[in-house]
Amino acid sequence: MSFLNQLKQQAQSLQTQQVDELQQLDTHTAATEAACKVVWHYFMELPRQLNVIEPAAPSLSLDGKTPWPPMKQTGFRFDARKKTLRGQEVFEYLALGWQLEPQPPRVAGTNGLPKGRVSVNFPPDLERVERRLRAGQVRHERQELRHPDTNRLQSIVFLYDMAARASVRVTPNHENSSFDVRLAAVGGLEITSTQYTLAQLNSTALDELAKLIVGQPSRFL
Repeated sequence: MSFLNQLKQQAQSLQTQQVDELQQLDTHTAATEAACKVVWHYFMELPRQLNVIEPAAPSLSLDGKTPWPPMKQTGFRFDARKKTLRGQEVFEYLALGWQLEPQPPRVAGTNGLPKGRVSVNFPPDLERVERRLRAGQVRHERQELRHPDTNRLQSIVFLYDMAARASVRVTPNHENSSFDVRLAAVGGLEITSTQYTLAQLNSTALDELAKLIVGQPSRFL
């Protein structure tokens, strides 16, 4: 066999391999998109019900010592974005977002929200409070309290609105038919991430997610 024919065989083998890999990717993509449509229909319907129910939110606190008033979950909205993948329009992510607000009556303030204040003076406490502020997208001001004579930092004070935002974001990975799920301020002022396979992400799993959101026992995580 001539060297040219050897090269032809090598090229044909690579082309066959590339076609097989592309077909496999297309199969994964189609299956992933089918699962995304299940999520899409569920996320379209869920806010309609929860905006009527306005379920109670879990007990919240930035420092674990200063409790927030009883809160409700309201203003549920669904959002989805698409992107182009190998010439196909596919889901980039699917998300739910909503507010955590005080149950009536509100305490009067500049924006009608009750105000909170926490003071921290140790790094672990500071990191915990800052992490929870970020997780709930809590509007706040930061102040440094210093000794009047030495100017030494004594504590850091956070003044904040007792209101937050929560969200669930499902990001599909079409190459391997998996889903990254990010939960922010669901069940508390923390960010939690988990991953679901194609076989796991179904209506039963979404029911468990809904239970988690409304504070019922859930196996979602």
